[in-house]
Amino acid sequence: MHFVESEFAKRVNPSETLAVTTLIAELRRQGKNVIDLGAGEPDFETPEHIKAAGIRAIETGKTKYTPNVGTLSLREAICRKLYSDFGAQYEPKQVVVSNGAKQSIHNTVLALCNPGDEVIIPSPYWVSYPEQVKMAEAVPRFLPGEEANDFKIKPEALAREVNASTKLILLNNPSNPTGTVYTKQELQALIEVLRKHEVWILADEIYLKLVYRGSATASLATFPEIRDRLLLVNGFSKSYAMTGWRLGYVVAPPPVANAVAKIQSHTTSNPCSISQEAGFAALEGSEEALMAMRTQFEARRDFVHAAVSQWPGVSARLPGGAFYVFCNVAQVLGRKYRDKTISSPSVLCQLLVEHAGVALVGGEAFGSTRHVRISYANSMENLREAMHRLQRAFEEIAAV
Repeated sequence: MHFVESEFAKRVNPSETLAVTTLIAELRRQGKNVIDLGAGEPDFETPEHIKAAGIRAIETGKTKYTPNVGTLSLREAICRKLYSDFGAQYEPKQVVVSNGAKQSIHNTVLALCNPGDEVIIPSPYWVSYPEQVKMAEAVPRFLPGEEANDFKIKPEALAREVNASTKLILLNNPSNPTGTVYTKQELQALIEVLRKHEVWILADEIYLKLVYRGSATASLATFPEIRDRLLLVNGFSKSYAMTGWRLGYVVAPPPVANAVAKIQSHTTSNPCSISQEAGFAALEGSEEALMAMRTQFEARRDFVHAAVSQWPGVSARLPGGAFYVFCNVAQVLGRKYRDKTISSPSVLCQLLVEHAGVALVGGEAFGSTRHVRISYANSMENLREAMHRLQRAFEEIAAV
């Protein structure tokens, strides 16, 4: 039977970051040695006490459906954590646990947006934001952050962008792909603009526990004046190295939480019961492993940033959080590498994975035609080898 793609499917572009993962797997099957600096996935093991909680859940029969919104014990633990970390008081009825923060964002956008509503997305942005907005038949409006300002959007620029059709702003802090970290004062300035309008604020804080020395920020949960419009999204994948467990959550005013729960009830229903037990252990247990991972990430960040600074034609700002370096390759575009013209960041990445054996992600996936993203969520051994390979590649490009 002839297949015709639905209009819904046509509106959506595939994930470029997942496409890189697929390409790497194929190249490795062909016997090629490829170092993956494209994936946004910690290379660390899930901490032992969290794994033990998951095993215990299986052994004690916690393998059945849970409430659609997640177990009460996990939602209570999330509320306790928000209070202990930020002094923010929430009730379990405001929490909806989902199969990863990505689903939490998607459900929330669907719960809020009507066709034609506009959603402000600071750029560069995480690859899935505009696609999720389009799936809701809403309209993404990109607000570029200047590289000289660490890619942060300014209050005056935000004030010019907000209009009567603006329903929502998606604010990712710290940022994927740039590692940008907003200070509490900078967040306050943005909030003062948004409070003058009927605009919801979705705060994606998945990297909030990965902020390094020299940088400081705050959760938007620490601003009680926006609590009635705040949609707080977080998860366990990045901070606790639990990517495969697929567990995230949104905390929202009760009417929004109810709408999100209704949508989830007809898609995936509850998140994995075993993952929820592991998530409970992550929130209630020691953060010693988390702090150790953060220390190693910071050392890797410093190493990779120093290496990038030596590449001819490439520059990068020192990121304050997450685990990415967003490299400006504008001076390399138009040059040749192995007799191929580097016409775009994605073409550069394709050539680098083929000839240097290092996988990066082109900036087009994040709204930039001048950058590539490096993930330093990999071992120091692999990072040293990758930086050596890329140094040689960019020296070869510069010599042509």
